[in-house]
Amino acid sequence: MKIKSVIWVVDFCILLLFNGIQFSHGDDRKLQSASSEQQPYRTAYHFQPPKNWMNDPNGPMYYKGIYHLFYQYNPYAAVWGNISWAHSISYDLVNWIHLDHALNPEDPSDINGCWSGSTTLLPGEKPVILYTGSDTKNQQVQNLAVPKNLSDPLLMEWVKSSHNPVMAPIDGLDPDNFRDPTTAWQGPDGLWRVLIGNQMNGHGRALLYRSKDFVTWSRSMVPLHSSNKTGMWECPDFYPVAIDGKYGVETSSMDEVTKHVLKASFNNHDYYILGNYTPTTDEFSVDTDFMDSGSDLRYDYGQFYASKSFFDSSKKRRILWSWIQESENATDDIKKGWSGLQSIPRTILLSESGKQLIQWPVEEIEQLRAENVSLQSKELKGGSLLEVSGITASQADIEVSFDLSNINEAEPELMDPSWIDPQILCSQKPASFRGNVGPFGILVLASKDLTERTAIFFHIFRSHDKYVVLMCSDKSRSSLREGPNKVSYGAFIDIDPQIEKISLRSLIDHSIVESFGGEGKACITARVYPMLAIDKQAYLYAFNNGKFDVTIASLNAWSMKKAHIASASRRRKLHLN
Repeated sequence: MKIKSVIWVVDFCILLLFNGIQFSHGDDRKLQSASSEQQPYRTAYHFQPPKNWMNDPNGPMYYKGIYHLFYQYNPYAAVWGNISWAHSISYDLVNWIHLDHALNPEDPSDINGCWSGSTTLLPGEKPVILYTGSDTKNQQVQNLAVPKNLSDPLLMEWVKSSHNPVMAPIDGLDPDNFRDPTTAWQGPDGLWRVLIGNQMNGHGRALLYRSKDFVTWSRSMVPLHSSNKTGMWECPDFYPVAIDGKYGVETSSMDEVTKHVLKASFNNHDYYILGNYTPTTDEFSVDTDFMDSGSDLRYDYGQFYASKSFFDSSKKRRILWSWIQESENATDDIKKGWSGLQSIPRTILLSESGKQLIQWPVEEIEQLRAENVSLQSKELKGGSLLEVSGITASQADIEVSFDLSNINEAEPELMDPSWIDPQILCSQKPASFRGNVGPFGILVLASKDLTERTAIFFHIFRSHDKYVVLMCSDKSRSSLREGPNKVSYGAFIDIDPQIEKISLRSLIDHSIVESFGGEGKACITARVYPMLAIDKQAYLYAFNNGKFDVTIASLNAWSMKKAHIASASRRRKLHLN
């Protein structure tokens, strides 16, 4: 693994040098050297810029052997404002190089901000950017940009179209709610289609636009989809997923054995619905609509917003990124000099049932695994606690599964997951609650004396003739500090604990805990800011606070190495007279 890491760095250095780039480690090294004492909440293997504010991921793509991530960035402060498109590149979605900004607010159509958008690969592998600009009147408009040099795999320079804006809020559209174009797809008629987030009379809509040349766009009189149960749809996403498939699907694919996903960001979460899309008529028939009774499909039930997916042609997979914001206030962000980070990239597949999506961290993240601790068939008595030592608990990857021999002892709870809010249930019955079968799980970022701890756990209930599996991320005891948000999160997992093990994977990285329950059927991301449980003073425990025993079928925990995340600056060209 060490040799592979060195090869990656050397190879990338050569590529950068050929493109007139030199490394600049000043800011990175200052932050790394201060990480233990002054920056305990900086992450080691999650993506974040060296300083200042970041939010939405924009236009991620794979181009000529390189992964590109653009994102909303304030070059001047750790608060939102002066928004540009920052740009970073990678060979493996783990190690990154920060490049010069791709888009800056300089033109009349974006002078007040280059806001969120997407990339699309046109025929001939020609990438283009569609993004929202805030113009001189603070109206939201859609703009186009293209690479200056297609032979440059780094795509260092982008040129804004002279036709900007290519879409404007005319014919009664609200200029304050007209933003975030999706990746475009091409229909059987050869026309390109793109969605724009919008609201009308307080209700969310995905406006549909069509174009033959990607410059002149016309709006369909009918939105692709709308809802009278939600507000504004931010950062919409629309893409196909294969039925009974193990691979991702290219965005313009219209295969009959696919479903389509429509995602919209609202109410501080990323919700999605599944349905059937007819490309000849642009009709989208949904299985269950947003916020309908019994439907609460989210990518993540914690802090996870403004996500963006892309198709990775190199490995035939769809990958999802998301902005993970802070739980602190702006004063704290300004003090530490940065705000926001990105989730670990996740693969997306449709579940076997066809009723929901499955998410899992990209396999490349496993290259950072180091020291390992393993347990097999370990019984956890009711009310017991087990320390898992031998790894760096503040920077870890943990996989654990549980066997339940006492499942029939689960307490009866006359409830239906379609009308019970799992977040409220997790708050009412936290990790300290004494149930029958549960709570059981892990305590992460815990202090030695357990005065600080973040619990990710399961609780099993018996309802009518079936069992209900509740997954919680309990932050109520996560920090002795008074400032950070300590709300708990919860989700129901669609599994049968009579025939399936209860599984959990958690990625811990100093101030973020990303958890995947039931092999990725439910995901919960949390931000935590402990005072005691930082760096080497963080501990990991398995626990069972239920009255009946559970068994750790298997547990594997790894220390995680730091990802290589460096800055690069353009070399000045020497001109000889």
